[in-house]
Amino acid sequence: MPPARPAFLRRPRTGGERLPREVYVLGLIAFCVAVGFGVLVPVLPVFARSFGVGNFEVGAVVSAFALMRLACSPFCGRLIGIFGERLVLAVGIYVVALSSGLAGISTSYEQLLVLRGLGGIGSAMFTVSATTLLLTSVGPGVRGRATGFFQAGFLIGGMAGPAIGGLLAAISITAPFFFYAATLAVAGTVGLLLLRTRSERPDDAPDLAVRPLRDVLRDRRFQAACLVNLGQGWSSFGVRSALVPVLVVEVLDRSTSWTGIAFTCAAVVQTVAVGPAGRFVDTVGRRPAMILGTLLGGASIFAVAFAPNIGVLIAVLCVYGVSAAFLGTAPAASVGDAAGARGGTPVAIFSMSSDVGAILGPLAAGFLADQVGYPIAFAVGAALLLVGTAASVRMPREDPRSERDVPARVPSDPEGSGEPTRVD
Repeated sequence: MPPARPAFLRRPRTGGERLPREVYVLGLIAFCVAVGFGVLVPVLPVFARSFGVGNFEVGAVVSAFALMRLACSPFCGRLIGIFGERLVLAVGIYVVALSSGLAGISTSYEQLLVLRGLGGIGSAMFTVSATTLLLTSVGPGVRGRATGFFQAGFLIGGMAGPAIGGLLAAISITAPFFFYAATLAVAGTVGLLLLRTRSERPDDAPDLAVRPLRDVLRDRRFQAACLVNLGQGWSSFGVRSALVPVLVVEVLDRSTSWTGIAFTCAAVVQTVAVGPAGRFVDTVGRRPAMILGTLLGGASIFAVAFAPNIGVLIAVLCVYGVSAAFLGTAPAASVGDAAGARGGTPVAIFSMSSDVGAILGPLAAGFLADQVGYPIAFAVGAALLLVGTAASVRMPREDPRSERDVPARVPSDPEGSGEPTRVD
């Protein structure tokens, strides 16, 4: 008799449940959004510098987008409750599209700064509504796969975008802005035409109960997901994106092109790993996936500071890419399990936790690297991921054979512990 296959390689036990149309449409939208954003990445700092400003002002253009995302995310849940996910998603994408197109014809630095801030408002609307729609349109047995498919759209688009942006920049420094606006216009239109409201979904769509927000906030699954997302935002944007390019040039004595090669290799590994990671999340469980992901992420991001050559650095970043595949699927699935049909506000809080890490991480990592050296800066990022490990260990243990959202179907958790309620 042949040996049994590992659990994460087996077909998920979902009772024949398939991914609904919304997942595929959202994956296509994610691809369009990521391609456009990736196109803009290489030229935005250069365009800002063309107005005769310094590096701080260039950084402010980048930060304005993230800051407005963070400031507006708390209101997105209420907007979703009033207008629905589909409309908020489409309007958010159109806001980013319009602001990006206008940014391409900016005549001053101040105009560019304001328009990028407006883009952050639209980005918050899109992110929260898309994630809410994704998590509430699938059952618990396929949330990992659904989130993985959505993440893969971003990853593939993110890899293709910078290459297209480089070609467009050769034509005009502002051409990527208009390309970004066009891809977003396509994405918003796709959302309006193909996504369904809750009343339009088929009868077999998951019928999730609404949990009181206070119960969701006290749920250990939700708390762990937010802490892991904070650590991931801090480590990915604050430590990896901010310090690795400098490390490659100043410590490893390599050209900046090697940074692009290293990040591309890690992104390819993450894209390949996201499918198996999603199946692991659905079959083995959210808790072990989050523990594994945070341990791998913490160890690999800390090891980056001690990489003796570019080959080892690329290998370590690829390990981090595997970790990111798990941390891009399991925490979001846990939020869906904890929140039930109340997706908007919990998803906004979940998204904000990553934004906080992405905003504070680069500042803290840069300060620590200047004051006490690279190892300490990377160690702080690793420590935050290990905080997520500790929070994940406290999550209730799961039985992959049972319905994961049983707690979400009861009105409330009297003890506030987030422990699964068994229905015998």
